[in-house]
Amino acid sequence: MPHGEAATAESFRSARVRRFLVAALVFAALALSPLAIRSVYLQNVLVLTLLYAAVSQSWNILGGYCGQISLGHGLYFGIGAYATSVLFVTWGILPWGGMIVGGVLAVAVALLIGYPCFRLQGHYFAIATLVIAQSGLVLMQNWDFVGAARGIQWPFGPDSWWTLQFARAKTPYIEVSLALLVASWLATVLIGESRWGYWWRAVKDDALAAESLGVEVFRSKMAAAGVSAFFTAVGGGVYAAFLAYIDPDAVMSFRFSLLFALPAVLGGIGTPWGPLVGAAVLVPLGEFSRSYLGGSGSGLDLVIYGALVMAVALARPQGLLSLVPRRRAAP
Repeated sequence: MPHGEAATAESFRSARVRRFLVAALVFAALALSPLAIRSVYLQNVLVLTLLYAAVSQSWNILGGYCGQISLGHGLYFGIGAYATSVLFVTWGILPWGGMIVGGVLAVAVALLIGYPCFRLQGHYFAIATLVIAQSGLVLMQNWDFVGAARGIQWPFGPDSWWTLQFARAKTPYIEVSLALLVASWLATVLIGESRWGYWWRAVKDDALAAESLGVEVFRSKMAAAGVSAFFTAVGGGVYAAFLAYIDPDAVMSFRFSLLFALPAVLGGIGTPWGPLVGAAVLVPLGEFSRSYLGGSGSGLDLVIYGALVMAVALARPQGLLSLVPRRRAAP
């Protein structure tokens, strides 16, 4: 191997080791955070922050790496929440199995949606995903089999990891949400460094040019949609277990589709850490405004989100991560 290629390979391996060491430190700190956070309210905020970071990371695979901006990920989130809830409440299937089933169903739906919609370009694709997601919301509001607008109440039982039910402790939900975040982060990084990851970036930059160079554009988009939908649906299952009650507006409204995209956009779209950084800012801000300013009912939280995203877009279009100086490669 020529000296230049050997140096490049060594530099890549060193950067990869540093990346995983940093990730191990960050995730270890998050895993230990419940030891320092005793307030149940703050633990709830931490659960939601980790969960939204994980689902935003899932959205980031399709929207950030592949460049296909979706406004309908609330549909996949709802599929996961409803699959987990219906299987557990109606047939007694443990939530762990329900999450997997929900993930598989979401992948199937994502591929069905992607087959016609990935032939659309730009904002037409985003509008199509929004319309389909809202159609799914209306369907759930009127489908008696899943409780329609009444929703589904989980039965109360003893604290158990098998059923993911914990009446007082929030630490287990923190651990499950963190595990989902780690899994989605690893999937993003490992796939991003593979052939598929390079294909996604090429499609994002210029689909026509990528196709002329041999990139299978349609297959790349479908693969990104499947991976993204799976993790999003699993997140919906975790959220359903956390709430122990769901209804269509609680898991499938446009608000969710928007909030899944915003952390990645705010933190740094198309980066492994952008969704976590964005969620760490947006979710506590939204929860505090809801608790102390009545943000959820008045829409004030969305106003704050919009103002913050616009400010960052004007000052730092690459997101908050662009504030962190990057290590330059050695000449």
